[in-house]
Amino acid sequence: MKTVAELVKTDNVMIVDVRTRAEFAGGHVADSVNIPLDELPERINELKDKENIIVCCRSGARSANAAMILKQNGIECLNGGSWLDVNYYRNN
Repeated sequence: MKTVAELVKTDNVMIVDVRTRAEFAGGHVADSVNIPLDELPERINELKDKENIIVCCRSGARSANAAMILKQNGIECLNGGSWLDVNYYRNN
């Protein structure tokens, strides 16, 4: 599997930001989707048929939890850590 830095530059990547709606509204990676971590278990079906998923948050802790939840549900993904890092990789 590719690294986050490689995958984020591809056309068929889905970036899922698991921060709160308020945090997401304060800034996020362009074209990312906001699914707050506490909503993820109920919204897991939205991701079942997706590929090349990167999860991110503020520091990487919530995205690590999100990655674990997704993998437990058979969904492959990468933990991108901080949304600022993912944004940097995408733009540089």
